[in-house]
Amino acid sequence: MSDQLIIFDTTLRDGEQSPGASMTREEKLRIARQLERMRVDVIEAGFAAASNGDFEAVQAIAQTIRESTICSLARANENDIRRAGEAITPAARGRIHTFIATSPIHMEKKLRMQPDQVVEQAVKAIGWARRFTDDVEFSAEDAGRSEIDFLCRIFDAVIQAGAKTINVPDTVGYNVPEQFARTIRTLIERVPNADRVVWSVHCHNDLGLAVANSLAAVMAGARQVECTVNGLGERAGNASLEEVVMAVRTRRDVFGCDTRIDTTQIVPASKLVSGITGFPVQPNKAIVGANAFAHESGIHQDGVLKHRETYEIMRAEDVGWTANKLVLGKHSGRNAFRSRLQELGIVIGSEEQLNHAFTRFKALADKKHEIFDEDLQALVSDETSPHELEHFRLLASRFHSETGEVPQASLTLAIGSEEKNASSSGSGPVDAAFKAIEQLAESGTQLLLYSVNAITTGTDAQGEVTVRLAKDGKVVNGQGADTDIIVASAKAYLNALNKLHAKFDKLNPQI
Repeated sequence: MSDQLIIFDTTLRDGEQSPGASMTREEKLRIARQLERMRVDVIEAGFAAASNGDFEAVQAIAQTIRESTICSLARANENDIRRAGEAITPAARGRIHTFIATSPIHMEKKLRMQPDQVVEQAVKAIGWARRFTDDVEFSAEDAGRSEIDFLCRIFDAVIQAGAKTINVPDTVGYNVPEQFARTIRTLIERVPNADRVVWSVHCHNDLGLAVANSLAAVMAGARQVECTVNGLGERAGNASLEEVVMAVRTRRDVFGCDTRIDTTQIVPASKLVSGITGFPVQPNKAIVGANAFAHESGIHQDGVLKHRETYEIMRAEDVGWTANKLVLGKHSGRNAFRSRLQELGIVIGSEEQLNHAFTRFKALADKKHEIFDEDLQALVSDETSPHELEHFRLLASRFHSETGEVPQASLTLAIGSEEKNASSSGSGPVDAAFKAIEQLAESGTQLLLYSVNAITTGTDAQGEVTVRLAKDGKVVNGQGADTDIIVASAKAYLNALNKLHAKFDKLNPQI
């Protein structure tokens, strides 16, 4: 059995299915570069048949990333697989990941197909995929609730057809570790030619067991885990990449395998994904939470000071917690600015965009003495957004808040090619700002979430605001950053409106 555990990251596909987590092509590219820097084995870049935007994002990642395998998801039909194959064509190493449901409830209620038809369709799908690549992965959707005899039958058929990776998803997070490990062990023992393929798992976190189930499967013989940064994903999320990687790395004595991951890139990846999606990381989150290596108890502090391993089983620096040191200041030049962006994997398309970003960097440096990597990530987000997203832009703002007086906001916005002004009062300056924006936008959206997080420490830190809006069943997150929280709030609201205006059409299958 191989001693390497393959890390298959699906942040850009399954992670994006979190309500409001839709990403632009440029945002996906930034995350893909960080995943490559982290040495992720396989990047599932998207679902190419979902929309032209998804196709273009998968294709752009395939053209850019050279060290990781680039994968596209596809349902078991010829059109989906053709689109996936075309999207991954530029990749140095490309994979098609095709799937079909195998549980009785899915086959009867969703597919309305007989088991024989499902097997036949799966075999056809492998044949279509092999026209584009020899690296074909097959998933049995809802395998966690499927009959073991039928799983053995369909896996035998797709292996004979040429599948190289067999994925066993716990699609609805129904399994428990002992049960899931038994399923994996049984499949490896009973499926003919099981030693010719890599066995993979894809666990959801509905019962909080995604990581536990994934690790149980590794102990049972699985050698690929499908996971996401920060455990991002629809409903309760997916198995957390950082937890799987560090569990295997820390307890090699138990798992008997390890990953290729550069663990020092874990925290930078976590912060990048959190910033782009607007999903903050809870402070007590394992590995990447702000308190993951903090010790409040006096007994713990005393023990750590005497010998670190009394209370720490990992070093904070090993997962990247030292990566946000001061990098730039107000006297830094353009070359230093450009070089640091390149080190962070941030590519700004044109010289004009670079000049604009550098001007904004200088303005930020005048307000904030110390500039950190997180500040740069937030700063350039606007510069790497496609121009067509900028239907709404904040040109000028004035806010007034005084004890005993009703807060007021006056804004000047660019809406398309027009410049418009609006003023409003509110229960607070942020409320007033949002009402002023709505006077002009008339979006008819529902505000689902408003949250503020400090990007770095200190009273001069930029505030990062996340606004979640919903309209006609579509949910988007908007982000804005500024040393002025009210300005950051207005930017976040406008960013969400821009995403709604862009009308990204998605088709998100669950596996």
